[in-house]
Amino acid sequence: MSFATLTVPPAEADTRLDRWLRRRYPALTQGALQKMLRTGQIRVDGKRAEANTRLAAGQEVRLPPMPDTPAPKAEPRPIPEAAARELQARVLYRDASVIVLDKPPGLAVQGGPGITKHLDGMLDALAFDGERPRLVHRLDRDTSGVLLLARTVQAAAFLAKAFRGRDVEKTYWAVVVGEPLHHAGTIEMPLMKEGGGGRERVVAAPPGARGPDVVRSTTEYRLLDVAKRRAALLEMKPHTGRTHQLRVHCATALSTPILGDGKYGGAAAHLEGLSGSLHLHARALRVPHPDGGVLEAMAAPPPHMEETMRFLGFDNPAPKPPRRLA
Repeated sequence: MSFATLTVPPAEADTRLDRWLRRRYPALTQGALQKMLRTGQIRVDGKRAEANTRLAAGQEVRLPPMPDTPAPKAEPRPIPEAAARELQARVLYRDASVIVLDKPPGLAVQGGPGITKHLDGMLDALAFDGERPRLVHRLDRDTSGVLLLARTVQAAAFLAKAFRGRDVEKTYWAVVVGEPLHHAGTIEMPLMKEGGGGRERVVAAPPGARGPDVVRSTTEYRLLDVAKRRAALLEMKPHTGRTHQLRVHCATALSTPILGDGKYGGAAAHLEGLSGSLHLHARALRVPHPDGGVLEAMAAPPPHMEETMRFLGFDNPAPKPPRRLA
């Protein structure tokens, strides 16, 4: 069997291996991809890899014969001037290496089935006469708040490593329905995905479950405020970054689903008279800066969440301006 080798370009660093391949080979099915990975036909820098392996700039990906020729690179769609200005207005901080963005709810970070508007397709608007910035972490489509971008290849590599390790502190706010039994604690729960065909969801893994599809997840939380046991405001600090981790932890471990999270809380995730949008917000981020020191950034909750907090009487202090500490 003849193999081909592709090199990961700097602009595509920190992309999942499966997504990186499917962009190039549209006819590649998930089943075929998993078989190639399982049998070691696909390798990254000579080593076996998983579908969720994050690629780094300059890595070499060895491939067997693929079911399609590489997809032609699509010409970037022009960004409407109004949309570009709106995105630029959401920049909380920028320097030569990073940009801190206040992502609005409803804006997907990357494209996918049925998603035509996403941040990844609008990053040229944030070049500011420099390089096109790069994603180094992600937020769910309906989650708002602090999102960090790298402005150079070197910064992207540095930050991607920081997010994979334990050097980043992420703080979220969540308005939940009900009051947790314990007002502070640490949630440790193995998670796995179930379903498919657009109905995929994350669930708590059965006791004793093992295998590559079962991942550990840990979240530290504390109660910030409560409104007559009807709703509560939680501060949550995830120590792992699993898909929908905070949503599952609130709904399953605490039995207090995030307000507006019908996917995991069903009808119990809604309160009459309050917004039905997801009330999950990336409040703050503390991360090592590529040029030294530590970057701290905060973002105010989005309008629908601020309105809910005001109605319930929850304290909502103004965020401190982003700053880089020595």
